[in-house]
Amino acid sequence: MVTTRRNVLGGPLEPCSLDPLTGWRRDGRCAFDPADFGRHHVCAVMTEEFLAFSRSVGNDLSTPRPEFAFPGLKPGDRWCVCALRWEEARRAGVAPPVVLEATDAAALEVLHLGHLQAHAVEVNGYRHVPD
Repeated sequence: MVTTRRNVLGGPLEPCSLDPLTGWRRDGRCAFDPADFGRHHVCAVMTEEFLAFSRSVGNDLSTPRPEFAFPGLKPGDRWCVCALRWEEARRAGVAPPVVLEATDAAALEVLHLGHLQAHAVEVNGYRHVPD
C-alpha cells in the first residue's frame, strides 16, 4: 500500500523544486525517508542571508559540486533543508521563507508549526499565517 505524504497543513505534500531538483531522493519533494538522518523536510526559499549562514556553519549550498550533480543554489531557489538547520537559522534571525504546502508533516516532530507559519511564503495567491 502506498502512503501519501502529508504537508504541515494536513494536505497532500506538494513538490518543492524540480529545477534545481531537490529532495533526499532527488525527486523534487521534501518527503520523509527513514534513511535521511538529516531530516530534509523543510521546503525553503533560499536567501542570501541563509546561504551565508549555512556556509558559515559548514554547509556551503552556494558552490556547485558537479561530482554530486549539485548545481549550487542562489537566492530564490527552493530547496529541501534540514529541519534542525532551519531552526538553527531561525534562532539566528536568518531563517529562509518556507513553502508550507511542500514541507513534510514529519518536520513537526522537531519544529513548531507557528514558527514555520511565521516564515510562510505566498503560494497560489494565499499566504498561510497563524490563527
